[in-house]
Amino acid sequence: MCALLREEEYLEKYHITFCRATIYKYIDDGNIFPHITNKDLPEKGQRKREYKKVREKRAPRGRSIEERPPEVETREEVGHWEGDTVVGKKGSRARLLVFSERATRNEIIIKIPDGTTKSVVRSLDRLERRFGADFPRIFKSITFDNGSEFADCEGLERSRRRKGKKRTTAYYCHPYTACERGTNENINQMIRRKFPKGTDFDKVKPAEVKAAETWLNNYPRGILGFRSAASVFSEAVGLAA
Repeated sequence: MCALLREEEYLEKYHITFCRATIYKYIDDGNIFPHITNKDLPEKGQRKREYKKVREKRAPRGRSIEERPPEVETREEVGHWEGDTVVGKKGSRARLLVFSERATRNEIIIKIPDGTTKSVVRSLDRLERRFGADFPRIFKSITFDNGSEFADCEGLERSRRRKGKKRTTAYYCHPYTACERGTNENINQMIRRKFPKGTDFDKVKPAEVKAAETWLNNYPRGILGFRSAASVFSEAVGLAA
């Protein structure tokens, strides 16, 4: 399938490239790929809706994204993440806590038992233990939405390893402005390929979540020169892949 080959291989062999819109049109027409429909495609032919920034009068749950340093916005520095949760079927409690590194697109996915602030803070505590002394330089900041699960700004920022110290800096998007966490939102769409809407995360095993994380981080990305997020991230932070 053409998606498995790199763009430069096409250029060398055929001296042509295909944009996304062309491929989707061919599939819609049904002449060239008669056995493939939009249902088989990741985005199913849908276009992104236009985001309209909304400003509410209520104060954010913590430090506003407007206070975030410019190098975070421009992705010049590795170590700045976006945080979100992916919910399952109605009535299920478990969900996925996802962290997306803005510069490298590296993803960390954690299954949490529910959508409480306690579960989110505990997950960050475990991540801090995992990365040890490297945590503050790898997680310089995390930008969250204003969901109730991220309400404990103090708990998210304070270090469990070093009493009285901060482990990261939390920023909060404006309400109803998902585009301010664009990396997170895009990668969440890829997660849905493995766990479609309606998935009961109560029944999903941690090994399945880890497999999805590994798949995402080893996926060749055009924006990274067709390198994987895992290799770019590991090289940038000096950790073994």
